[in-house]
Amino acid sequence: MERWMESQLNQLSCTTEIDTAYRIALGFAKNIGFKFFAFSTTYQTKLDQYETIKLNNYPAAWNKDYEQQQMKAVDPVVAHCNHSMLPILWSEELFAHVPTLWEALETQGLQHGWSQAIHDERSGFCSILSLARSHCPITAFELYENLGFSVFMGRHLHALITQNLPKKAETPPASHLSAREIDVLKLAADGKTAYESARILNLSPRTINFHVQSAIVKLGVNNKIAAVITAAKEGYLNSNAMR
Repeated sequence: MERWMESQLNQLSCTTEIDTAYRIALGFAKNIGFKFFAFSTTYQTKLDQYETIKLNNYPAAWNKDYEQQQMKAVDPVVAHCNHSMLPILWSEELFAHVPTLWEALETQGLQHGWSQAIHDERSGFCSILSLARSHCPITAFELYENLGFSVFMGRHLHALITQNLPKKAETPPASHLSAREIDVLKLAADGKTAYESARILNLSPRTINFHVQSAIVKLGVNNKIAAVITAAKEGYLNSNAMR
């Protein structure tokens, strides 16, 4: 690795402000032959809407048209990055179904580029890093040679830009009630006492109470009534519920 590369990457890794980190990454991109550098992060708000934070030095006209014409919805690069972390080279073939978008890229000098994504499963964030230029196509060797640098820059920018964003709500673990616990709660829902349930299931009242307490713990509630209500909400007490 050349000395200037090592110096800039070390400087980037020590940076804790996203604006400063972006400027360093932009400078690095220019030094390896790319005029344009973009980084964006999409996240889900508390209202279940999606917002995107963008940092780029694309032409102002491009950014304006991209937003006003809602090009993101038909952008094949975004579609690819939403489902894969493999890098993707921009090409006329890639944009075959949206030729107007490709023409707009050419007009703005953005036609030679590549993008790659970072998927953060824990937080639900997705970031996309893109490098572009107008003067010549990107070779497979050039992509291979610079891929490590772009991954390093992308992960650092992702960490900085997402540190203050709202995290995706964690999905509570499944309750996984046993078949016997479901039987006991169904009878409780029908108003049966532990003694009555024991006779119906050919068990002892003590065993019935054991299954009730086990269900209470698994469902994260405080008493039998709450366990019955929660189990019903989760679909355990449906007549056709799988066991």
